[in-house]
Parts: sequence; structure tokens; C-alpha cells
Amino acid sequence: MEGLASFRAVPSFTSRPRSSILGTALNPRRGNSLSFPSSSSSIVRAQQMESKDDEPEPEKIELKIKEWENSMYHNEVAASQGIRIRRRPPTGPPLHYVGPFEFRLQNEGNTPRNILEEIIWHKDTQVAQLKERQPLYSLKKALDNAPPVRDFIGALRAANSRTGLPGLIAEVKKASPSRGVLRENFDPVEIAQAYEKGGAACLSVLADEKFFQGSYDNMLAIRDAGVKCPLLCKEFIIEAWQIYYARSKGADAILLIAAVLPDLDIKYMTKICKMLGMATLVEVHDEREMDRVLGIEEVEFIGINNRNLETFEVDISNTKKLLEGKRGEEIRKRDIIVVGESGLFTPDDIAYVQEAGVKAVLVGESIVKQSDPEKGVAGLFGKDISLQSV
Repeated sequence: MEGLASFRAVPSFTSRPRSSILGTALNPRRGNSLSFPSSSSSIVRAQQMESKDDEPEPEKIELKIKEWENSMYHNEVAASQGIRIRRRPPTGPPLHYVGPFEFRLQNEGNTPRNILEEIIWHKDTQVAQLKERQPLYSLKKALDNAPPVRDFIGALRAANSRTGLPGLIAEVKKASPSRGVLRENFDPVEIAQAYEKGGAACLSVLADEKFFQGSYDNMLAIRDAGVKCPLLCKEFIIEAWQIYYARSKGADAILLIAAVLPDLDIKYMTKICKMLGMATLVEVHDEREMDRVLGIEEVEFIGINNRNLETFEVDISNTKKLLEGKRGEEIRKRDIIVVGESGLFTPDDIAYVQEAGVKAVLVGESIVKQSDPEKGVAGLFGKDISLQSV
């Protein structure tokens, strides 16, 4: 549905047609030919204005066109695998120019359909900007100064063996789009130290700034403070560049979301993580995603998120549903570590997902909101699981 938008005058610019970019997409069934998406007929065409003083070079224009075409092909491949989250707005951003005016026109081709898609679209723009400032070749050099990788999966297995309970990945999390700010007096180092003292095997550190008020600086600060727990970089990964960036900031593991990434991306990124010595937690939400991920031989660490990332509704029975029958047999056969995520607040919740077959849990809200996160860990499990309790 198209909506009206406010207009405002802009300085005089030299116009440049964008017909070669807008409204086209690679069609793999026709080789390298281009096809027009069905929504293109409903889009108001506008010319992109560029200042004469800032005219891009032809090579850069061609590169932008190719990047856009590739993103359209990416969306088509993703859709064929049941992925509903689009990587980029298929019809371009909602900002257009007509004569001396700029206006914002929203339609289904440039408006996010849910919060996860909004996050991914923002992340795509953000990563592109970060890559310009720090190209991959310079990022790889920064890995020489990164702290040694810690065994994330090994820490979870050890905790499970020591306590007989799922190993805890405690989340250092200030806010979320669904709950807002979870903790006003947020000190990431103090929280991480309390989690570790309370018996957490690993930590998950939010890196997204816009939607979760997280930061890579928090991860660095936690490592520099001497916290020994391995660290998961909780970020919305869409490009391999982000993996190298997370490792340079001290991450021992990363999260890959099956609702966002096609199978080939998951395979490729998992191999990069293995090359860097990092663990890869692949997150699923439903049966189709679980089947896709189990079809990837390299996967050995799966998270089941009980939160629907499109609606943000939570149902912990989702964990049990995804671990029943042949899927559960396959997971046990391959000795895959399964992590229960979201909606875990009480010892009964922990017992429920453990009985379903998880060996670890990732918990944030229910313990970060406690005045004493260390006691929050004990309350979550119904007992003291710290090293001192043994």
C-alpha cells in the first residue's frame, strides 16, 4: 500500500536517471538476463539527484548496480528456502527526488514487514559503511592482536557435566525492541563478573547498538577486565566481514540466524569460524529451519529460539516440538549441542527444556533485571551452580 509523504525543497542538483538500478533483479532461470519484479509497476519512479561536485565514477556506479542485483538474487534464493526476511528493500529506500523536492513514499517494497526485517535492513547499511572505513584486509591484520580464542562449546559441556544442568550462556543485555530498557544502571563488566561468579559457563554480549543498546566496546571491556567465560558476539550477522570484526574484538563464538541466512551463507560462515577457531551457534525457530540446518554437515551447535522474531511472541514448547522424533534422533546421533533460548524464567522452565533435550540455555532478561545478577543465576536454576558450590 502506498502512502503519502511530506515534501520539502532541496538545493538544485544535476539529475541522473536510475532506471538501470531500480526495478530490476537477476533471474537465475534466465542466466544473466534481468526481469522486473511484480511490484515495480506500482512504484513511483523518481530520479536520483547527485551533486556535480560529488559525481561517482562510472566504476563505482557499476559496482553499486552489481551489488544491488546480487542482493535481489540473494532475496530470491532465500525465499526459495522459506526465508521471509528480505536482505534489503527490493525497490530501494523510500526517499525520492522530484525536481527541487524530496519526498518519502512508503510501500511494500521499501517498508519493513516486521522488526527483524527492519533490523536487517539497518544492519546491511551499517555494515557497508563499516567496511568502507575498515576493509577486510586491514581487519585481518587486526586479528594478530586479538586475544586467544576460548573453547565456547567445551565450556558448556564442562558445566553440564559438573552440575547435571544445562550450561548457562548468560546474556549481557541492556535493552530489546520488545521490552525496552531492561536495566537502567547497566555496567557490562559488573554484570559479566556477577554472572561468572554465579556459575555461568559462557556469556552472550549484545553488539547491536540501535535496537539493543549494545556495543563491541562492552565485549572488549569484559575481556580486558579478566572475565574468563568465553564470549558469544550476539549480533545480526549478514556478511563474513562481521565475523572477522567480532573476532578482532575478542569474540569466541558468533550467532547465525537461519531466518535470515540462506544455507550457502551458513556453510560459508561456519567454515570461516572453524578457520578462526570460533564456535558457530546457528539459531532456528521452526521445523523448516531446523531441517535446513540439520542438512548442513558442518553444523554442531544449534540454538532453538522460542521467540518468534517476526512477532516477538514466546512459547517454550517450541523447543520440545523441534526436538521430537527424527530430528531429536539426528541431533543425538551427531552429538550436536542444543541451546534453549527465550522465555526461560524459572527452575521449571529450565527443567522443561532440559527434559526436551537441551544441554545449554541462553538467558538474558530474567537474570539481568535482578538487582544481584549472581543471585539471579541461582534463582533461575533453583540452586547454587557456582564453582564454590561443588
